[in-house]
Amino acid sequence: MKRRNFLKTVGITASASVIPFLKYLPAKAAGLSDTLVVVSGHGINSLDLHRKGTNRPSYQVTVNIYDRLVRFGVKTLSDGSLAYDSTKIVPEVAESWAVTEDGKSLTFKINPKAKFWDGSAVTAHDVKWSFDRAVSLGGFPFVQMKAGSMTKPKQFVAVDDMTFRINIPAPSKLTLPDLAVPIPFIINSKLVKKHVTAKDPWGTEFLHKNPAGSGAYKLARWDPGQQFVYERNENWALGPQPGVKRVIVREVPSAATRRALTERGDADLYMNVPAKDSKEFKDGGKLSVSGAPIDNCLHVLALNLKHKPFNNLKVRQAVAYALPYKDIISTAAYGRGVPMFGGKDKNPADVTWPQPFPYNTDLDKAEALLVEAGFKNGFETTLSFNLGLADWQEPTALLIQESLAKIGIKAKLDKIPGANWRTAALVKKRLPMHLENFGGWLNYPDYYFFWAYKFGHLFNSSNYKNPEIEKLVDDTLHMQVNDPIYTANVKRMIAIAFEDVPRIPLYQPYLDSAMQKNVSGYASWFHRQLDVRSISKG
Repeated sequence: MKRRNFLKTVGITASASVIPFLKYLPAKAAGLSDTLVVVSGHGINSLDLHRKGTNRPSYQVTVNIYDRLVRFGVKTLSDGSLAYDSTKIVPEVAESWAVTEDGKSLTFKINPKAKFWDGSAVTAHDVKWSFDRAVSLGGFPFVQMKAGSMTKPKQFVAVDDMTFRINIPAPSKLTLPDLAVPIPFIINSKLVKKHVTAKDPWGTEFLHKNPAGSGAYKLARWDPGQQFVYERNENWALGPQPGVKRVIVREVPSAATRRALTERGDADLYMNVPAKDSKEFKDGGKLSVSGAPIDNCLHVLALNLKHKPFNNLKVRQAVAYALPYKDIISTAAYGRGVPMFGGKDKNPADVTWPQPFPYNTDLDKAEALLVEAGFKNGFETTLSFNLGLADWQEPTALLIQESLAKIGIKAKLDKIPGANWRTAALVKKRLPMHLENFGGWLNYPDYYFFWAYKFGHLFNSSNYKNPEIEKLVDDTLHMQVNDPIYTANVKRMIAIAFEDVPRIPLYQPYLDSAMQKNVSGYASWFHRQLDVRSISKG
């Protein structure tokens, strides 16, 4: 497809006649061996992950249409499902790399097979411009790059056309894996520079609706609120050619409708299946279900220390002993979760993360702690949950409300629309007690604590501040895991979390997807979005 025609197909004004395969209804498209029909509950709102306000579903576009220097490998789990492998880094645009002896410089050789869609070579200059952009636009991209010790454009050096170097202030275990997450994607800078302005030097308005990648798929069409369509890049040479020629991702807000479309064969793949549906699909046997516990991820009840009485340690511990953990696992998670309660000791034996906290349902102990805290008659509060995640959060909230009432805590349920949740819970951090979920992209316990326990950080929705945690995280974040100080520091972090419980873990969730029996190669990823590059259809 010529570039001028390709660009015409992006946006809500494109006609179906531009792309002939869109004449197929989902039922017909799902029957084609070279077309994969995917149903998703949420659509994308931008093609540019560096842009402020880009939503989580948009991450998958970046994964599929752009390349990175490196990526994570894939492993086979005990049940035959596939999942990313956080311990394995493999080449993508970089055909090789080397790290200096002091660990402060990483040099990458660009694969000459890497080409943008317009046929131009991917060069070290494109990589530098893309990385400069990631650390210059601020917001989430900057913080993610910062986790890998990358904060300033001067750290990125195009040594020559095919050699790129990153200089970091001190050696870090996070730098290389941080290059495999969605954020440091490589943009065709030569193309975007034609569309920059003095007010928009990084081409955010252009890239918001116009892709400029080199990835295994091109974006062929985007109808906001309805669907977007990938078309295979036949010239991509950085790995095996993807198994399907085109992918139609349909936005279907109703979970019941997504389930019905999948069950009757009108959809090939259903991403992010609710636990109830996942269990019933497994029991039914007509569909394949692939899923794995999400690394470094927890469903939690968060208690906001800026709202009394949750600034009282004994109150927080009382709540931790009052939660109906087993009922939550069976009723809200339908068994599709790793329990994070019932730990045997308040001093962790190792640095496994996540690991069960030392709390069980014990209403007598919960009542005693409330009395010690000065709340013999309980108190009233608000329990907020995200309607966008109602499949697990609503039944969980109801179970928690019922159990807390038994010790005198009256919790009024507060249902917040998904579109408003991030601002209320994470940005303004104004919710007294709320259900929350966070998973760290880099699979290290100290990285989880960096995001969820450090004061002021986005996912610390509890407004928790502990000087010892602050120092432990800062001292440990870039330390190698074989350093004995690392083990001691992480065990201390976990022990503090056990004691202070600003976040009370419920369970480690699974990421489940259901698919027709002729679909293979699906893998679960830490970013919880669809990577279609490995999928085939029989």
